[in-house]
Amino acid sequence: MSDLHPPEHQVAGHRASASKLGPLIDGSGLFYKPLQAGDRGEHEVAFYEAFSAHAAVPARIRDTFFPRFHGTRLLPTEAQPGEPHPHLVLDDLLAGFQAPCVADIKIGAITWPPSSPEPYIAKCLAKDRGTTSVLLGFRVSGVRVVGPEGAVWRTERPEVKAMDTAGVRRVLRRYVSSVADEGMDCALAAAVYGGKGGVLSQLRELKAWFEEQTLFHFYSASILLGYDAAAVAAGGDGGGVTVKLVDFAHVAEGDGVIDHNFLGGLCSLIKFVSDIVPETPHTQPLGPS
Repeated sequence: MSDLHPPEHQVAGHRASASKLGPLIDGSGLFYKPLQAGDRGEHEVAFYEAFSAHAAVPARIRDTFFPRFHGTRLLPTEAQPGEPHPHLVLDDLLAGFQAPCVADIKIGAITWPPSSPEPYIAKCLAKDRGTTSVLLGFRVSGVRVVGPEGAVWRTERPEVKAMDTAGVRRVLRRYVSSVADEGMDCALAAAVYGGKGGVLSQLRELKAWFEEQTLFHFYSASILLGYDAAAVAAGGDGGGVTVKLVDFAHVAEGDGVIDHNFLGGLCSLIKFVSDIVPETPHTQPLGPS
């Protein structure tokens, strides 16, 4: 476990440090997420255990859109010396990427489960109203883009907190643009957002499941978008484009009701992404000979 370190590609949440618990990776393809305080951590463990074995969840959905769960493990942390902390053990979704690009997008106009205490609801509601969650049904929590040569562009916390609709459009374009290009050329949009295995195709497959599934309601869950800019630039097979759901500390039982809160936000995100794809450069038609 001596190789444990914070992931460079983390764009949201607390980063592991001497004063804060945060996620860790070990270089072997595993991701360690510290259990949250109170009952949230145990709730997330319980969700993973139930979801991983749920007969009504299609294998294709589980394997394609959710991190693989490997149980829990007590790990030493810099924030709590001498006091190992329990961690979820999951797949590192960007393991093996030479130039990992990631966008973390929290889905839903409502980010608290119905059973939440009033003070927590008030806190979430203020944040949802102060961001684009209520207006758009989702908000961007962070974006990181790496160029093939290693240059990095990422959102900063003040920018994320103040992001409006125009800002959302801008960062979704920036996510598929050349790092060196401040004008957001969307040079990678066709390869990342479009195509058979692109983000749009995967989001639409996920949407089809949410139009039917009534098992769970995913409050405050996020969609993580990822791709390998180096592979995309080299014309690699798909560039490792991935779409995953993450963060399940507030999942509630569906009780036979469709999760309209998540579905609405997902549909909104699909619309925003689909608006970008036609803007990509096309081959100019040949002139008359």
